[in-house]
Amino acid sequence: QVQLVESGGGLVQAGGSLRLSCAASGRTFSSYVMGWFRQPPGKERSFVAVVSRNGDNTYCTDSVEGRFTISRDNAKNTVYLQMNSLKPEDTAVYYCAADASWATLFDHRSVHYWGQGTQVTVSS
Repeated sequence: QVQLVESGGGLVQAGGSLRLSCAASGRTFSSYVMGWFRQPPGKERSFVAVVSRNGDNTYCTDSVEGRFTISRDNAKNTVYLQMNSLKPEDTAVYYCAADASWATLFDHRSVHYWGQGTQVTVSS
């Protein structure tokens, strides 16, 4: 089992940047595929990005491709989401996610482990 705690959210103007962090407990962090999801007000939670166990493979949804970068540091048990060129439509609660399977990290209904979420608000 793994516990996840996000940090780094906040209020930023359009065009600005934020870096989200997700600290994981436990000694088996490197055995999990890690990802980020987001949930705007009144909408369903949706996939943002995923990173493989060793960090070599990443994938981002089209709407953030080229602006967001996911990475991880297994020595620090932490996964990051660097968000640049933020837009008002990026406003959401961002959730860190962990699971054993790469495929599972694309569907919020299948993910086993979640953080509590961190609010990101982008003003126009």
